[in-house]
This record gives sequence, C-alpha cells and structure tokens, in this order.
Amino acid sequence: MDATLIGIIVLAVALLVIGGLWLASQKKKSETLEKRFGPEYERTVRETGKRTTAEKDLEQRAERVEKLHIRELTPDEQSRFAQSWKKVQTRFVDEPAAAIGEADGLVQEVMNTRGYPVGDFDQQAADISVNHPDVVTHYRAGHEIAQKHANKSVGTEELRQAMLHYRALFDELLGAVSANNSHKEGS
Repeated sequence: MDATLIGIIVLAVALLVIGGLWLASQKKKSETLEKRFGPEYERTVRETGKRTTAEKDLEQRAERVEKLHIRELTPDEQSRFAQSWKKVQTRFVDEPAAAIGEADGLVQEVMNTRGYPVGDFDQQAADISVNHPDVVTHYRAGHEIAQKHANKSVGTEELRQAMLHYRALFDELLGAVSANNSHKEGS
C-alpha cells in the first residue's frame, strides 16, 4: 500500500472514531437531561419541535437558575406559608374563584422568598422546571385554568382542579428539594 492510501485510511478511521465519540457524548447528554427534567424534557421537545433546540433551552434554564440564589425556607417561613395555605383552602369553600387567585399569589410569594424571580409566567415556569420538573406541569395546569377563568367563568370542578395543581407545586416549594435535581438547591 502506498503512504497516501494509508494516510487516507487512518484519517477515515480517526474521523469515524471521533464521530462515534461525539454521537456517544450527545446521547449521554440527552439521557442526562431527560433524567433531570423528566416530563419537562418531553414537553420541551414537543414545544420546540427539535431535540437539539429543546436540549439547548433546558441547558440555558439550568445555567440561569444556577446563577440565582435559590434557598430552602426557614421553619418559621414554612409554618407561616402553611398557615396561609390553610386560609386559602378554607376560603375555597365559599369563594372558589377568589381562592384560586390567592393560591396563585401565595405560590408566587413562596417562589420569591426562595429566590426565584417572579414576573413573567413562562419564565417562572421555566425556572421552576429546573429544580422541580415533576410539578411544573401542575403549575402550568393551575395557571391555565386561572387564566381561562379570568376570561370566562369556569365551573367549580375546574377551579378545584386548579387548586389541586397549585397545592402540588406549593407542597414541593414549601419543603423538599426535587429528587430529580442532580445538585442540591442553593449550592
């Protein structure tokens, strides 16, 4: 064999190895993101229409949230928020629509106290999805019902569902760090 042919073969093999390593690293990255974000990974892929775009979005979310100063609530804060939630739930019996607005406000207050910026709903949901990917769907569903109610009256059953959705996120924010979180919050 001549040296040129050997060089071409070596180059081709090297390119194949490099390509294989790159594909393996991309697959590993995808698996890691899918494990970390759970159902939020699939939702983001569906929403963006492209896996690579979704993964870039999820990585950017994680980078953004890492720069925030997310913290656990103190026991006093947990107690105060738990008492506030009980009042919201009690109010739901007589005034379900008003209670939904209060539940949304209370969730935002807990988020703010923990260090999540509040304001734009989509950004809030994206930020929450980093550390709480299993309950962000509840936040979106509760918010959607609340928005629907703001535009036209919805039935008590839908408002009850919104309350349950808000409660799932509230409970998660009040205490536990998500089991899917690959790093401890606030670090």
